[in-house]
Amino acid sequence: MAETIRLVVAVFGNAASMSLYAAPVVTFKRVIRKKSTEEFSCIPYIIGLLNCLLYTWYGLPVVSCKWENFPIVTVNGVGIVLELSYVLIYFWFASRKGKVKVAMTAIPVVLLFCIIAAVSAFAFHDTRHRKLLVGSIGLVVSVTLYGSPLVVMKKVIQTKSVEFMPLTLSVCAFLSSTLWLIYGILIRDIFVAGPSILGTPLAILQLVLHCRYRKRSVVEEPGKGDQEKGNLEKVDMEIGKVETNVTNHMTENS
Repeated sequence: MAETIRLVVAVFGNAASMSLYAAPVVTFKRVIRKKSTEEFSCIPYIIGLLNCLLYTWYGLPVVSCKWENFPIVTVNGVGIVLELSYVLIYFWFASRKGKVKVAMTAIPVVLLFCIIAAVSAFAFHDTRHRKLLVGSIGLVVSVTLYGSPLVVMKKVIQTKSVEFMPLTLSVCAFLSSTLWLIYGILIRDIFVAGPSILGTPLAILQLVLHCRYRKRSVVEEPGKGDQEKGNLEKVDMEIGKVETNVTNHMTENS
């Protein structure tokens, strides 16, 4: 019975997470159409790629005990394909300066993952220590990703409008974080449940803000679909700008 519950939660968690991974498709349709990356940032997708790589590695039998974390491998495996596609599309349509930035960000990230994978595979000889290393780093990266919506929520409060925070994205974020929190608790794995401990309250706060400010948003029924697409693009721009500023600030300090 317990195994069945874990399986059901994992399946729905996978579905909700894949909806989140697929959300930037709208943005990249625009990039392809305009043949320009405009003000979008590549950093969220590169960080997302690192997160998927780490958790896919975490779920494989090399780190975990046999296939105990197979659902994590499936969802993050799909995530790797999508995030890598986003990065490659961004690179293809970026300016020469943009291409250099993508390379200078992506190459160290991939090297970092390779080092983590090599150390966990060869320096440690038991799953406990391997999971501790890979899971700890993955937890930090995941918390960084879950913290990104704070930027958009600040914008919502300032403008008193949910224009920058599409409801579908908020609902998927809530379902994904809640289901993975439950799954992590069921399998008693802090590295699976950990990111959602932050992600679930943030997703709930997004839904509360929707209830609070939705009536103040201007909704044009005939163009509702186009408006939703535009909102997703604005979300990417807002998060991308802030994450770029944070990265630049860290570079300057170092």
